[in-house]
Amino acid sequence: MKQQPDKQIEGQTIEQKWPVQILPLGDAAVLVQFKLADNGNADIYQLVQAFATHIEQHPFPGMIEFVPAFTSVAIYYDPITVKQVVNQRSDSTAYEIVVNKVSGMLAGHISQLESHSRVIEIPVCYGGEYGPDLEEVAKYHQLAPEEVIRIHSQAMYKVYMIGFAPGFPYLGGMSTEIATPRRASPRLQIPAGSVGIGGEQTGVYPIETPGGWQLIGRTPLALFRPKQNPPSYLQAGDTVRFRPITQQEYLEWGGEES
Repeated sequence: MKQQPDKQIEGQTIEQKWPVQILPLGDAAVLVQFKLADNGNADIYQLVQAFATHIEQHPFPGMIEFVPAFTSVAIYYDPITVKQVVNQRSDSTAYEIVVNKVSGMLAGHISQLESHSRVIEIPVCYGGEYGPDLEEVAKYHQLAPEEVIRIHSQAMYKVYMIGFAPGFPYLGGMSTEIATPRRASPRLQIPAGSVGIGGEQTGVYPIETPGGWQLIGRTPLALFRPKQNPPSYLQAGDTVRFRPITQQEYLEWGGEES
């Protein structure tokens, strides 16, 4: 592949005047990197999700998949298909063709993009056998366990990305009042559905896996559903709110006892 300079679009059509870079990511992918504008006040995450929504609805020939993250969207493509479909007689590489297509999307449509966020309520049984670290979190902040539950369940969280484990949501928006360091010794086995706090983030373990977050509760809701498409119940861009439930309600939802 010929070495290409970074493709940069100053974003004259973008209301917030976002600088955007399109960078090579290996030999079959590009990274669309959104950078904060000088004002620093606009929500870059909303733009990432808006672009991800657009490219999902308008994929170009040869695109395999896309992966949105906090400030970027990675786009994977099949170089052979890209070249065959375009059938250009020039010496343009598949990378150059993809850059041109993505540039056109950004320049022509980004000012009109909208992100459609679902609001999803996740029931959680806090404390006890389902949240063995709730007392420790409360003690760390000199709060009552009920206050930790109140703070955690009253916030509205954004799903920034899915990763680490299948269906695992990285959630933004947790109050710093209950931000707690990870455990000194990670657990080798964490039950599926466990709700935890790790530093200034909260999340839900969708499958049984090792982990070091402080466990404060558990949901009976299955977040990873391998027989469905998509298998992850939560998607980047969703809004999540946790609702406290009793142990009886947890079992009625179909949750398993510890």
